[in-house]
Amino acid sequence: MINLSALVLGGLLFLSVAVGAVIAGIVSKIFQHSNEGLALLCGGFLIGLLTLDIIPSALNSYKTPGIALGILLGYMLLLLVNKSLHSSIRPSAYLLTIALLIHTIPLSLTIGSLLGDSLFNHSLTMSTILHHIPEGFVLTSIFLSQGQKLIGLFLCFIGLSFCFSLFIWIGNHIHLGIKAQSVLLGVSIGLIAVTSIKEFILQNVRALSIRTSTTFVTMGFVISFVFHMVF
Repeated sequence: MINLSALVLGGLLFLSVAVGAVIAGIVSKIFQHSNEGLALLCGGFLIGLLTLDIIPSALNSYKTPGIALGILLGYMLLLLVNKSLHSSIRPSAYLLTIALLIHTIPLSLTIGSLLGDSLFNHSLTMSTILHHIPEGFVLTSIFLSQGQKLIGLFLCFIGLSFCFSLFIWIGNHIHLGIKAQSVLLGVSIGLIAVTSIKEFILQNVRALSIRTSTTFVTMGFVISFVFHMVF
């Protein structure tokens, strides 16, 4: 049976991404007449998330060769998925959910390994939960920009929360080597990077003027910076 603490943390993560969803809903009202603009904003936000948070943290804590291998695997996975699906299907939102899920696995395992530690710092756990507010923001923004049904977004949030709890439980019982964690993070980085540049920026930049497109991407990056500083 999954440890109660893991379930509680999963519930807190759901609340965290829900807060991000509310913020995204407010922002989307400002750009409700420009789905392309919202998509470009998402792309800029993801670039900020990578350069300000995910990549520096990964390089600081994990093995660079493993990360590089994971990035290559993530890129190949994205190519495989895009070739397997019909051109009318836009899998980017769900691929990004998978990427963000993979990104949480090493962190979940670390938290799980600390659950039995009497010196476990609960403030660190809370900061980890708050750290997922940007994920709720970007996923919601993507769903809104693509006009997808919100039930899919809700299921993505449930999936993220469940897997977060599951891997906390696994981390409390099983040790995953640093090399494997490095590859997982690399896969996450590869999926996020290619999706943000190819799906959200390059596919929408031609729909608007260069100045407007640059403004949206820059705004996304600035919002990401604000999230990084606050959370």
